[in-house]
Amino acid sequence: MAGMSGRALLMWDEAVTRYDFGSSHPMDPVRLALTMGLVRAYGLDKQVDVVAAPPAGDSTLRLVHRQDYVDAVRAASANPRAADIAYGLGTVDDPAFAGMHEASALIAGQSVAAAEAVWAGEASHAVNFAGGLHHAMPGGAAGFCIYNDAALAIARLLELGVERVAYVDVDVHHGDGVQAAFWEDPRVLTVSMHEHPRMLFPGTGWPEETGADGPGEGAAVNLALPAGTGDEGWLRAFHAVVPELIADFRPQVLVTQHGADTHFEDPLAHLAVSLDAQRAVQAACHSLAHEYVEGAKWVALGGGGYSVVDVVPRSWTHLVGIAGHAPVDPESVVPSSWRDEVYARTRELGPGRMTDGRTVAWRSWDEGYDPANRLDQAVLATRRAAFPLRGLLP
Repeated sequence: MAGMSGRALLMWDEAVTRYDFGSSHPMDPVRLALTMGLVRAYGLDKQVDVVAAPPAGDSTLRLVHRQDYVDAVRAASANPRAADIAYGLGTVDDPAFAGMHEASALIAGQSVAAAEAVWAGEASHAVNFAGGLHHAMPGGAAGFCIYNDAALAIARLLELGVERVAYVDVDVHHGDGVQAAFWEDPRVLTVSMHEHPRMLFPGTGWPEETGADGPGEGAAVNLALPAGTGDEGWLRAFHAVVPELIADFRPQVLVTQHGADTHFEDPLAHLAVSLDAQRAVQAACHSLAHEYVEGAKWVALGGGGYSVVDVVPRSWTHLVGIAGHAPVDPESVVPSSWRDEVYARTRELGPGRMTDGRTVAWRSWDEGYDPANRLDQAVLATRRAAFPLRGLLP
């Protein structure tokens, strides 16, 4: 393997903004353009190596997706009116659009290349904030996701001979597509922390979902949080479950998904997490990579996030700064040049600082728990369902 580089990669090709379901769809690609604009406004593009990779080809896409599904995406991409709804295409969530295959394969290509570069030692960390499209299934689109770039990146790592990959997903929605892709594979530990499936799409991610019987048992861990969970509970839950699992599994690569839709301003969900807590979990994932992964091999992806001006660009700019070992001061005033760009693109006023003004604090699980508390009940349910399968105390 090549010598380890301390530099981080930022995967970026302007054409990822062509992943566009239309003006009435909540996943507005302006969130990607504004994030990259804020990255540049802070000079982070000089602290990381900004690179573009080619789109994923069919042989790569087939690592997760069925060829008949790839063919259906390509057909809908050429003629959106002919989209086959049997593949989840042409629905309200996943409307077909011209160039859909190309844009989706390009995003997937960035995540796969990020994983390849980190495994090869070309960089210690790599970020693709256009990625994290975790709902796509082997044979169908779902939840705004056409190709599952996160699962493809992991599958490529396995193809390259990696024996242990940990995937940690903190999007407000369950990382169902990634879990499904590796349900029977003990080489991949999937951990998803999300709003409770009783309240939110996709309706899965119960604590009892722990992997296939046999070798896959214990390969999936799900932490389903009550609606209304705020910073203290969200951080308490993360730290009560994730670090212990990573320390035990000792992955060779850590892949994380940082959907920003846990935020209290997000219109599509019901958690009440601040930008400051999101940043704290990004930093915690970075620390876990340095502490438990040889060479600190870390691939960080974006995901959901539908407060496209106020939340997503700030959250993912923090992620890029953390990965680049050039963290952005939360108290810093957002550069006026970026706020001008926001107004020019959206006619909205951008946020003024890189913080929501919240103090980040949580109570450690080691200090005890309250069996009557709903958040603690959620953590207990996860630990009791999953931890013994991994030889850990609940």
